[in-house]
Amino acid sequence: VQLQASGGGLVQPGGSLRLSCAASGLVFGLYTMGWYRQAPGKERELVADIPSGGSTNYADSVQGRFTISRDSAKNMVYLQMNSLKPDDTAVYYCNADRGSGIARRSFWGQGTLVTVSS
Repeated sequence: VQLQASGGGLVQPGGSLRLSCAASGLVFGLYTMGWYRQAPGKERELVADIPSGGSTNYADSVQGRFTISRDSAKNMVYLQMNSLKPDDTAVYYCNADRGSGIARRSFWGQGTLVTVSS
């Protein structure tokens, strides 16, 4: 399984970025796809996730500013980030997750850095 994240960079406060994640080596439709982030000195946290055919889920801190979407034809997941704030600065990771307990399978991409600064 490979998850290739891209789209990070430096953006000014109030700006926008779109992250992309290309998934391969898995049955895309079986996985909940998510974006997590980890800021310096902080734990990794869920930003948003989207199951196949289900409703999206967002962290309170990004609700109304970020939008997660997936394209099953291309095995892609996206994170549109608007009205970015300095607190959004972090390494963003793509995740694919399915199952629970001993049957759980979870895969991570390499991360892409988002820096929000003037």
